[in-house]
Amino acid sequence: MSAATEKAQQVAATPAQPKHDKNGQIVNGSEALILSLIEEGVDTIFGYPGGAIMPIYDALFHYRKVLNHVLVRHEQGATHAAEGYAQMAGKPGVCFARKSMSKVSSFFNGRK
Repeated sequence: MSAATEKAQQVAATPAQPKHDKNGQIVNGSEALILSLIEEGVDTIFGYPGGAIMPIYDALFHYRKVLNHVLVRHEQGATHAAEGYAQMAGKPGVCFARKSMSKVSSFFNGRK
């Protein structure tokens, strides 16, 4: 069994705990996501804001000194940029994109 699989199983077996900020306050889901990314060593996010993902961007604004956001012009551009960044920098490649069913299907089907 790979180390990643073992870690995933350990995480799945651990009961969920509320996420707290540096002041000990319980945070909402958007801020919990940002804090989790920081804990995993993420320092750059490629993204295309809009629609349902805006609460995450609102939380991201408060961490702009810790996380660098690169605005892209297309959702697929964000995925390619994140993948290239991960390969070249050796760090996690993360991308955010707005909700769009046509774009979701294009991610999985490889269509433009």
